[in-house]
Amino acid sequence: MSASTFTQAPPLPRPPGVQAVAATGAALLLLLGMALLGQQIGGRQAALYLLGGALGLVLYHAAFGFTSAWRVFIADRRGEGLRAQMLMLAIAVLLFFPALSAGTLFGQPVQGLVAPVGVSVVFGAFLFGIGMQLGGGCASGTLYTAGGGSVRMVLTLLAFVVGSTFGAAHLHWWSALPHLPAISVIGAWGVGPALAVNLALFAAIAAVTVVLERRRHGRLVQAPAPARTGLPRLLRGPWPILAGAVALAVLNFATLALAGRPWGITSAFALWGSKAALAMGFDVASWPFWSSPAQAAALQGSVLADVTSVMDFGIIVGALLAAALAGRYAPTFRIPLRSAAAAVVGGIMLGYGSRLAYGCNIGAYFSGIASGSLHGWAWMAAAFVGNVLGTGLRPLFGMEVERVPRQTGC
Repeated sequence: MSASTFTQAPPLPRPPGVQAVAATGAALLLLLGMALLGQQIGGRQAALYLLGGALGLVLYHAAFGFTSAWRVFIADRRGEGLRAQMLMLAIAVLLFFPALSAGTLFGQPVQGLVAPVGVSVVFGAFLFGIGMQLGGGCASGTLYTAGGGSVRMVLTLLAFVVGSTFGAAHLHWWSALPHLPAISVIGAWGVGPALAVNLALFAAIAAVTVVLERRRHGRLVQAPAPARTGLPRLLRGPWPILAGAVALAVLNFATLALAGRPWGITSAFALWGSKAALAMGFDVASWPFWSSPAQAAALQGSVLADVTSVMDFGIIVGALLAAALAGRYAPTFRIPLRSAAAAVVGGIMLGYGSRLAYGCNIGAYFSGIASGSLHGWAWMAAAFVGNVLGTGLRPLFGMEVERVPRQTGC
């Protein structure tokens, strides 16, 4: 592809300096958290917390937002973000499929996130897709932008937890609706054919974005030239989105190696909300969602023993560190009323939808497809339709539908 295919944007303004106090505080939180987890739980849990921190830093520095990537494609056919997602998924299946087929990785048993496909998944993912655009982020995006200083996204996160708790309470009803069993294409087809089909689908989706972007703009639109280069850019960002895609795929594989299963996010939200409900006197333990021995132990135990919770905490702190290194940690507490309402409504949709769909953009979409789960593809299709509707609803809440991907935010 020739250089003339692209339009070169002017360099970005000179970036701000490092915020030393915030950066030091975030680094201390990572170190102290690792020490606490290593002492109380074990070295593996401490490593997973640090891994969460690395994910938060990558998400922030690469501005890797699933929500904005889908929105700018829907609104203006700019497909850079979607192509980055396809690259991420391609690397992930190349890493995951052989390990999941073998059943072990570095001597440890591993299993994928494979779930049934049915009414619950389709409706939940569709609801999640609407919530992405109203809430202003997905599961990973909510965590990293909240950690990066977005007070509005803290509001979305709180509503996310509430919605996820109600979803946990109702999941038994939704899961009884018509559905196919959990299907793994790795088990059904074998590693080679499963890889070939998935890679072909990723390539086809990327190709469609190229065709539609060129049809709309006459060219592929290149990201603005970075204000930093070399080591300063590595430490302080911004990173190329493709670098973020590669890093996220590798870090998800590291999660598989350490935790024995891929990266997930939203099961922790249901846990946090259910623990809060339990403390307020609700009989949460009687919900079918918490009836299995493992789930009951998680409900009664410390959140520090929960892998997903620990990684979520790490993502928030890692994003705080990244924002401070970039000199962009600047929380603002003035949120327009309509925007705050969208955050609450969208957050509840995100939480409720993620439970019905057996995961979010990470647990169902990214890790689901990386696990060879058919429900990951069903999630993607239904969530994309929800994003189309959600993008159309944003102006009703006074929210922008931008035509150019943002350097920061989800």
